[in-house]
Amino acid sequence: MISTVLVANRAEIACRVFRTCRDLGIATVAVYADPDAGARHVREADAAVRLPGAAPSETYLRGDLIVKAALAAGADAVHPGYGFLSESADFARAVLDAGLTWIGPPPKAVETMASKTRAKELMAAAGVPLLAPVDPATATASDLPLLLKAAAGGGGRGMRVVRDLAALPGELAAATAEARSAFGDGEVFAEPYVERGRHVEVQVLADAHGTVWALGTRDCSLQRRHQKVVEEAPAPGLGDALRETLHTSAVAAARAVGYTGAGTVEFLVAGDRAYFLEMNTRLQVEHPVTEAVFGLDLVAHQIRIAEGAPLPPEPPAPSGHAVEARLYAEDPAHDWAPQTGVVHALDVPRGAGLRVDAGYAAGDTVGVHYDAMLAKVVAHAPTRGEAVRVLAHALDRARVHGPVTNRDLLVRSLRHPDFAAGRIDTGFYDRHLGALTAPPPGDEYAAVAAALAAASARSGRFGAFRNVPSQPQSARYGDHEVRYRPTRGGSFTVESHPHARVVAVSPECVSLDVDGVVRRFQVAAYGDGVVHVNGHRLAAHPRFTDPAERTAPGSLLAPMPGTVVRVADVRIGDRVEAGQPLVWLEAMKMEHRVTAPAPGTLTALHAAPGHQVEVGALLAVVQHVQEAQEAQEAPEKETDL
Repeated sequence: MISTVLVANRAEIACRVFRTCRDLGIATVAVYADPDAGARHVREADAAVRLPGAAPSETYLRGDLIVKAALAAGADAVHPGYGFLSESADFARAVLDAGLTWIGPPPKAVETMASKTRAKELMAAAGVPLLAPVDPATATASDLPLLLKAAAGGGGRGMRVVRDLAALPGELAAATAEARSAFGDGEVFAEPYVERGRHVEVQVLADAHGTVWALGTRDCSLQRRHQKVVEEAPAPGLGDALRETLHTSAVAAARAVGYTGAGTVEFLVAGDRAYFLEMNTRLQVEHPVTEAVFGLDLVAHQIRIAEGAPLPPEPPAPSGHAVEARLYAEDPAHDWAPQTGVVHALDVPRGAGLRVDAGYAAGDTVGVHYDAMLAKVVAHAPTRGEAVRVLAHALDRARVHGPVTNRDLLVRSLRHPDFAAGRIDTGFYDRHLGALTAPPPGDEYAAVAAALAAASARSGRFGAFRNVPSQPQSARYGDHEVRYRPTRGGSFTVESHPHARVVAVSPECVSLDVDGVVRRFQVAAYGDGVVHVNGHRLAAHPRFTDPAERTAPGSLLAPMPGTVVRVADVRIGDRVEAGQPLVWLEAMKMEHRVTAPAPGTLTALHAAPGHQVEVGALLAVVQHVQEAQEAQEAPEKETDL
């Protein structure tokens, strides 16, 4: 029997595994990099071991240090979570070689499925349907569009969609470089890209006694940059025959590699056809929706299977529908840029059928080194419509104060007519992102509330009413200017919004009567120029402003703190085109391209692979074509004078 588990991971998944361990009477050990010294997963563990450093390559990806930590802390088992070393066969072997229990599949199964190309060959032999690979060297226009994928990849890293044959060599080089940087393996393969395909997966659970469960389907089609945002179980709108094909293929895939433990077999679904994508030999981020529908604790089953216990012959019957949304510190309106800063509040209303798996709490800081997911919010209800409604309502009423997040995007996505009708595919955000990130209707009254709450706080300290008439006071929040005057009774009149009458006002709460309807606005300000009204962020000073707005034209500045992972093969004096990528930054497990703002000449390049840069750091300078011509003509004009 396992007595102490070390979780070789951080944040939400570490907290998730610790919760089950506590329920099973198992002690817990955390590992932490220096930026995570005060992190929630460290606080929740019974013991913690430091991994000196900050970068994943010197901390959470150091299997040797993690094994030493387990032995030093007296752990007798290791759970890998997801990400980092969770799909490393070498790490699994190192855990076993140290005499520890590995809470995961056999290293051989992990190794077999680690290469997407080798896995596809094995699946073809097992009769699992898949897309035929395309050799990039001989690809023609008729093969387009193509999807380039890292053979050792996951999480969207190293993936590129190619629609122009002329762009294939450059995209292949970019995918190879990213794959090598992220996984230490630059192998990349190509396969047909299916437009409007659905990402559907099957949760499998297998013991060491020959029993394999297929625990229904999940739809994970709502993705940004090939990374999942919203997931649900069961996948809506699948016919019985297609569902049976998915279940049968998933079980065949697991049996083909002698799999044990929890794993996920992922498919691309187009119409009534399913094609094998890959097998994730670990627990998935979205596993809670399956747990909700089947009434299971998958982590508990992982532990029991690692202890040698058999599964019952058949899984429990599914019930209802579950939907999960990933809450990220990121700005969807600005290329999904990850955000950093203090989480002042993280409070999601709890209720029947709601579950919150969080890696952060109020007072924690989101840094630049790791994934920016704050929490997962899950709703379970008898029907899909009810589950979606409950989840959207809970997120809409949540208090998420601090960095910019994708909370509003999640609410709008869940309430979008296409999502409500089950018309979902991997191109959902390509089509709808603009509308989903537009300013919400009615937010001008949130700005009014913010302005009046701030004025109320000031008047409480200094007094605001004057007996002598004066100009109205004003404040600007977002795109809205608010003009108001204090009254003798300690209230205010709003001149910029004549339809709004102030009912009550305090620094924390403002009630407005707008055309006969009284609305209450809860206001929270934290002294950093950002105000949260009813949980929604009014960013007077966005966490990551666009540095180009306050610098000379042509200056390419880092839009966020991160690491330079690649620099284009260009030299000073080279001509570059508008939109041409020049520098690639990595921040929070995502890669961001910094591109030339206009056609011109590269006159400076200050970035090099491996450099850590802060937001606003000068990376390069591109002199606009017209500016360059004017600079060349300037001496001639002076001579003429």
